[in-house]
Amino acid sequence: MATQSQSQFYASLKKYYSFYTGGFVAFVIIVAILEQMGVPNKILGYIFLAATVALYAGIGIMSKTADVSEYYVAGRRVPALFNGMATGADWMSAASFIGMAGTLYLSGYDGLAFVLGWTGGYCLVALLLAPYLRKFGQFTIPDFLGARYGGNIPRSIGVFAAILCSFTYVIAQIYGVGLITSRFTGLEFSIGVFAGLAGILVCSFLGGMKAVTWTQVAQYIILIVAYMIPVVWLSVKHTNIPVPQVAYGYVLEKVTEREKVLNDASTPDGAREAEVRAIFKQRQEAAEGKLKALETGGAAYLAEEKTKLEKTVSNLKASSAPDTKAIEAAEKAVAGYPADEAAAKKAWTGAANAAKAKTAPIAAHAEPFAGKDEATRDNKRKNFLALVLCLMVGTAALPHILMRYYTTPSVKEARQSVFWSLFFIFLLYFTAPALAVLAKFDVYTLLVGSNFSELPSWVGAWATVDKTLMSITDINMDGIVQLAEITIGGDLIVLATPEIAGLPYVITGLVAAGGLAAALSTADGLLLTIANALSHDVYYKMIDPHAPTTRRLAISKGLLLVVAVLAAYVTSLKPGDILFLVGAAFSLAASAFFPALALGIFWKRANKFGAILGMTSGLGICMYYMYMTYPFFGVNAPLWWGMNPISAGIFGMPVGIIGVVVGSLLTAAPGKDIQDMVDHVRYPSLESDIDTRAS
Repeated sequence: MATQSQSQFYASLKKYYSFYTGGFVAFVIIVAILEQMGVPNKILGYIFLAATVALYAGIGIMSKTADVSEYYVAGRRVPALFNGMATGADWMSAASFIGMAGTLYLSGYDGLAFVLGWTGGYCLVALLLAPYLRKFGQFTIPDFLGARYGGNIPRSIGVFAAILCSFTYVIAQIYGVGLITSRFTGLEFSIGVFAGLAGILVCSFLGGMKAVTWTQVAQYIILIVAYMIPVVWLSVKHTNIPVPQVAYGYVLEKVTEREKVLNDASTPDGAREAEVRAIFKQRQEAAEGKLKALETGGAAYLAEEKTKLEKTVSNLKASSAPDTKAIEAAEKAVAGYPADEAAAKKAWTGAANAAKAKTAPIAAHAEPFAGKDEATRDNKRKNFLALVLCLMVGTAALPHILMRYYTTPSVKEARQSVFWSLFFIFLLYFTAPALAVLAKFDVYTLLVGSNFSELPSWVGAWATVDKTLMSITDINMDGIVQLAEITIGGDLIVLATPEIAGLPYVITGLVAAGGLAAALSTADGLLLTIANALSHDVYYKMIDPHAPTTRRLAISKGLLLVVAVLAAYVTSLKPGDILFLVGAAFSLAASAFFPALALGIFWKRANKFGAILGMTSGLGICMYYMYMTYPFFGVNAPLWWGMNPISAGIFGMPVGIIGVVVGSLLTAAPGKDIQDMVDHVRYPSLESDIDTRAS
């Protein structure tokens, strides 16, 4: 392909991927036929996952390269259309594919912050960064920081921030891979994480950005087909309309009507829901009572309560007619009793919060910023706007996305590539709200009101993977499923929707393959960003500028493997839900990169000291706030102005901008060569500009 002209190369790509798309559709049809022939679902799941991973591996192997430009930026010859598809796949991670519709399912209107923020961010990418970074050339974002501000300190801070953002983000992707792998292969979650890791590495290990790019194009085709088919199917099933966005309004009306019934205690369904909520209220009060007793009684109270439980076990065993189930439950309570005051506080606080979440009436899906009082609604409104801003600015600063615009042949195609990226992302984002409502309607009508004795098999299958994602417990012992008795995690909605709706298993397998494609594509880009930052920016630019190509690539591949294994290990600890981890990455990127990048392009006066001060202070504030307020770390400090930790960038961004401005004004202006470089980057010739500054 190296001797082909760009137009011939483009024509060849269209032909190859047209055949690929047709082949994938034929594969889905064959699997559907196998299902009708009676092939077990587990075998079909293996076929879907194995076939798609093998396909990605094949593309990765065929794209192997020892050329530096090919490895880091795919030879800078990826056409705008295909770079848009690759960027779409790189962008639509497990958070978008798996988590977004789930968040809309759980949060309703408030979840639209993710749609608005992530979509609006590409406007900032197109206007403020992508064409200028492409004009600059080079390979990485720390490359730009090192050249624009001079010296290794800005580059080093950029490397640290790139690793931090990308590592936080990649954990969410590997979590999604582990979730899918464990559900459809029967492996334990932690083992599924490492099994899925192999699928990530085969795409990027041999060919770097070249392999990742062409794999991501293939992955986009799979993920968008997998996302659209079940939504269209559900839309036809409920409304006979094959356009989900058109059916959305009708189904939303039905969901709203059902919410009113379930909240009305004068109806049979509403009365059962009220009964369950009252039981959860009692559990909340009991847990809060234990916490108060713990504050006053301390270790003595703990010992006394444990002694009571142990006596209960003894009495049950000594009974003339021992109740085996009661004995097992009492022994389980003794075994799980907190070992010390800290453990007790954590356990009972969690129990109180979990019960409290089940005591409130069902929040209306279509009501914006629902709350019991104006203060609650105002706080939700503030967090909504803050999250939109963090996601927008973070989108324009994430290194693994900005790197994609280094791969186009020219500045003009970089601009066009942003348009195509937004278009391909729009297809999924425009559909996610409809999927959330269709899934909610099925849960409200098919699952709620059904008998516990007739629960579908998928409930138990998903509960085996993770009980925090799926559990249904008969709280009031009436044998009928109430909504308050159902726990469905947001990360589960998209993957389980075909099973909830009773669609053929081939659709379930297709959705799993799409979710795997979304997670793998983003994980590849993120791991490559980390490995390239270390091998190119640290080793080559700062340690050994004369290193031969073979050594540079060998170090990059070695680091890729090390980082991937470390990320898989951290993921196996389940540090948080997918959407929070992704949102945290955006806040970190917005705080660390955006001020230095945007001001570095549009303000000649910005200098080295300003960049150092702005990046360190912005990132430091953001990290500090997350650490102090995110429950996983256990500090539980009060929130600043009620802002959730996912929106920590709302504090880091302004601090970063102020740091760049103040630091630059207090010190000397950059030299003429730097200012000339800014002019060169700012005023691109759209028709030419092919790698004028690339090395």
